[in-house]
Amino acid sequence: MALALHGRKAEVALRRRVTPTGRERRFRHDDIIVTKTDPKGRITYANDIFLAVSGFREHEVIGQPHSLVRHPAMPRCIFQYLWETIQKGEEVFAYVVNLCTNGDHYWVLAHVTPTIDRSGRIQGYHSNRRTAPRRALARIEPLYRELCRIEQSASDRKSGLKASRAHLDSFLRERGVSFHEFVLQDAE
Repeated sequence: MALALHGRKAEVALRRRVTPTGRERRFRHDDIIVTKTDPKGRITYANDIFLAVSGFREHEVIGQPHSLVRHPAMPRCIFQYLWETIQKGEEVFAYVVNLCTNGDHYWVLAHVTPTIDRSGRIQGYHSNRRTAPRRALARIEPLYRELCRIEQSASDRKSGLKASRAHLDSFLRERGVSFHEFVLQDAE
């Protein structure tokens, strides 16, 4: 699907055209999906595995926001946490469900790191993703469903994001773990 639109418009256009099928697309355990973005999250590089799994062609993704593959079942508060972390110059691990061009989805364990120049400025971000372990998804999927439910039941997007983030923070506090620790519990 060629996208002539740019930025947020392209992301919205993709979501309008693609209805999630509920079918999961799997990839090999030893495959690594790699993308790089500029500081605003626009894709500057995508490897062949990303393209094969997502269904995009390279010219369709370069210059587009990485959120182009965001699945509607992905809680916004997880991306809020991810962006807060990497914009501080720190790495982050997170489970992410992405949307393919045909409506299928795929789960990944993402490792996102900032690319920092010699003067200490963030020049962009690098993300490596592997297939998500099934035992981890057994913990993650119910949490993500609850976070999405909270976001969608709010009167507006801003209050939904705030409420889901508060729920996530409370969830982690109750278990006495950081987000990083929670994510990596079943990563191996």
